Amino acid sequence: MGHDLLTPSRRRLFAVALLLAVALVLGLRHLHGGGAAHVAIPPLRTAATAHATAKLLVVDVAGAVRRPGLYRLAPGTRIADALSLAGGPTTKADVNLVNLAAPLADGEQVVVPARGAAAAAGGASPAAPIDLNSASAEQLDALPGIGPATAAKIVAYRQAHGPFRSVEELDGVPGIGAARIAELKGLVLP
Repeated sequence: MGHDLLTPSRRRLFAVALLLAVALVLGLRHLHGGGAAHVAIPPLRTAATAHATAKLLVVDVAGAVRRPGLYRLAPGTRIADALSLAGGPTTKADVNLVNLAAPLADGEQVVVPARGAAAAAGGASPAAPIDLNSASAEQLDALPGIGPATAAKIVAYRQAHGPFRSVEELDGVPGIGAARIAELKGLVLP
């Protein structure tokens, strides 16, 4: 009588407790993804940590890039960073027409043109609007009524004040007034 301390009911209780402990361990491993491969594809790709999401810029990268789409980037990042997130330019891209050093603004679209797209545009009348925040001085100079000096002033203004948020902000550039802004509408975008 004294040598068997575990009665049948205690043995069952012990077995149930052991099974519950094993089930608990397996359940916790499953919840924490222990070995389970699960893929979550976010709607936006990001270059920063999730806790800083509220402060990130959302940028649309389009044109001759490997993975066009929307990207979240930290404030202060440059067009080169956005292109890198988009997998880089394709072999058909003409990155010489993109100012890779230009800072990004929230809601901005970065378009990487394909080679030959600028020639097909017909010189001074671009086929697609020019992005004020990424255009080079040479691209701006091709716009009607904008010469090399004014193009340089636009680039200098952008560097001093940050990215343009609207076409109307060109009013702050010396030598550009309301009439010139009206002429540029549809040819440029912020």
